[in-house]
Amino acid sequence: MFKILGNPIRVSILSCLLKGDSNVTRIQKCLDLPQSTVSQQLGILKNAGIIEGNRHGLEIIYSIVDVKTIETLKLFLADSLEKEGIS
Repeated sequence: MFKILGNPIRVSILSCLLKGDSNVTRIQKCLDLPQSTVSQQLGILKNAGIIEGNRHGLEIIYSIVDVKTIETLKLFLADSLEKEGIS
């Protein structure tokens, strides 16, 4: 898990997903990154079993499914999340 969380883009994606489920476009706008970069990193997170994507019509909504990852992220990002009102 730490290898996966060692990438700052993946940590940023997971931080966005802690705020709520989201599609690629919303994550891309949240992080101001190219869609291809976000999609590639989402694939890595999905293959690691940390997130899942559920199709809703033409879009895929991503969410964090690994509880250990959520707790680790909350500890790792405690100061940032507190400032944003996420507990």
